[in-house]
Amino acid sequence: MEVNICTELYVYSPPSQALSHNLPELEAMSRYTGPVNPAVFPHLTVVLLAIGMFFTAWFFVYEVTSTKYTRDIYKELLISLVASLFMGFGVLFLLLWVGIYV
Repeated sequence: MEVNICTELYVYSPPSQALSHNLPELEAMSRYTGPVNPAVFPHLTVVLLAIGMFFTAWFFVYEVTSTKYTRDIYKELLISLVASLFMGFGVLFLLLWVGIYV
């Protein structure tokens, strides 16, 4: 029965040095900036939510005042789609405004 003993020594290098061989320097990288300036998040929030509430109110009034004979499914779908898009983006910018980066 023969036992092999490994006599090689492995040199430990910290992870920062081990990874630095393949990555560029941090100072050489360009900083990522978003396509929308964070200073306009409050304005976008208010405007988009106001437009979304307008279309939501229009949809509600249309549903309440029309009869089942005068309703048009395409008009309902169009108004609800526009309302949901504006409300969705308004809520997105509201979350970004308060610091919840989604």
